Amino acid sequence: MEKLVFEIQKKCPHSSARTGFLYTRRGVIETPVFMPVGTQASIKALSPEEVASLGARIILANTYHLFLRPGHELVAKMGGLHRFMNWPRSILTDSGGFQVFSLAKYCRLEGEGARFRSHLDGQEYLLTPELSMEIQAALDSDIRMVLDTCIPYPCPYEEARKFTELTHQWERRSKEAWQRKPDASLLFGITQGGMYADLRRLSAEEIVNIGFDGYAIGGLSVGEPRELMLEMLEISLEALPEESPRYLMGVGTPEDILEAVWRGVDMFDCVLPTRNARRGTLFTSAGKLAIKQARFKEDERPLDPECSCYTCRHYSRAYLRHLFLAGELLVYRLLSLHNLHFYLKFMEELRQAIREERLLEFRKNFYQRKEETRCSD
Repeated sequence: MEKLVFEIQKKCPHSSARTGFLYTRRGVIETPVFMPVGTQASIKALSPEEVASLGARIILANTYHLFLRPGHELVAKMGGLHRFMNWPRSILTDSGGFQVFSLAKYCRLEGEGARFRSHLDGQEYLLTPELSMEIQAALDSDIRMVLDTCIPYPCPYEEARKFTELTHQWERRSKEAWQRKPDASLLFGITQGGMYADLRRLSAEEIVNIGFDGYAIGGLSVGEPRELMLEMLEISLEALPEESPRYLMGVGTPEDILEAVWRGVDMFDCVLPTRNARRGTLFTSAGKLAIKQARFKEDERPLDPECSCYTCRHYSRAYLRHLFLAGELLVYRLLSLHNLHFYLKFMEELRQAIREERLLEFRKNFYQRKEETRCSD
């Protein structure tokens, strides 16, 4: 009997948005879903228990970083990533490909894999599709990503075509390696194609032919105009099966998530909530807020009067501004709690709007409120 991976629950009558259930061996995940990023087996500034209390059912961890430090063999020896970091819920691990291209001191693509020097100590490694699968198996993640190439923006057509074809070769090898040691994990393929419509269609069709449990759209939100990103997203989605989960990698802002959900995307991850928190930028129902601004020096209000997170229930803007300017470590935890709460609550509101067939109204109100905030600034 074929395993049940994804089940659509409700479709939006005005768009391609849908709610669904994603089935993993460690639980059922309601979609659309945002996955907090725990790059090095940690959501920065927060404990796993705090992340769980916010409602997160799945997080993302990074193959590249955990391979370099502390090493996948050590994690396996410690009982796998869930036990190592005390996170009993689902984990998705990316393949490490993007980090090789963006962080390594040196990187050269070969047919065999990506040869690179560690950004930590300069040691040379060769990351192959087989090694990426081996690392992710040692981490014992629930959803694993194939190794793909990272196509920069802008990129000449012939170069984008070459990288896309190489991605397809690596994806076949990734699946073969994953199948040699079968377990209850899920394997997702990744579409590429740069910013070229024909390559995007070709890539999506090719990975569907290979066959995966879910399909990710990679190589977007890498510096291209937002309109172009949405155009390439739509082209990719057209060729992906409706009955499978669709994952837009590395995206993004609430606006981008809303537009991607509208077009039929189910899964998201991004470092923005926690990274912006550490930089003092907060997401609120009235727009972004920079806590270091002088106007908050004597402000007794919470970050967001409409927010029910721990930070907003207990602390004023004035106190949080003081902590941030003083460099107190507590502020990173409090601001990260707020931003992640905002994102996870936003996803729940999106799911509810789809269930109640009012996503069209939700989207209209979202942009109307954003415009009102912009004008008031």
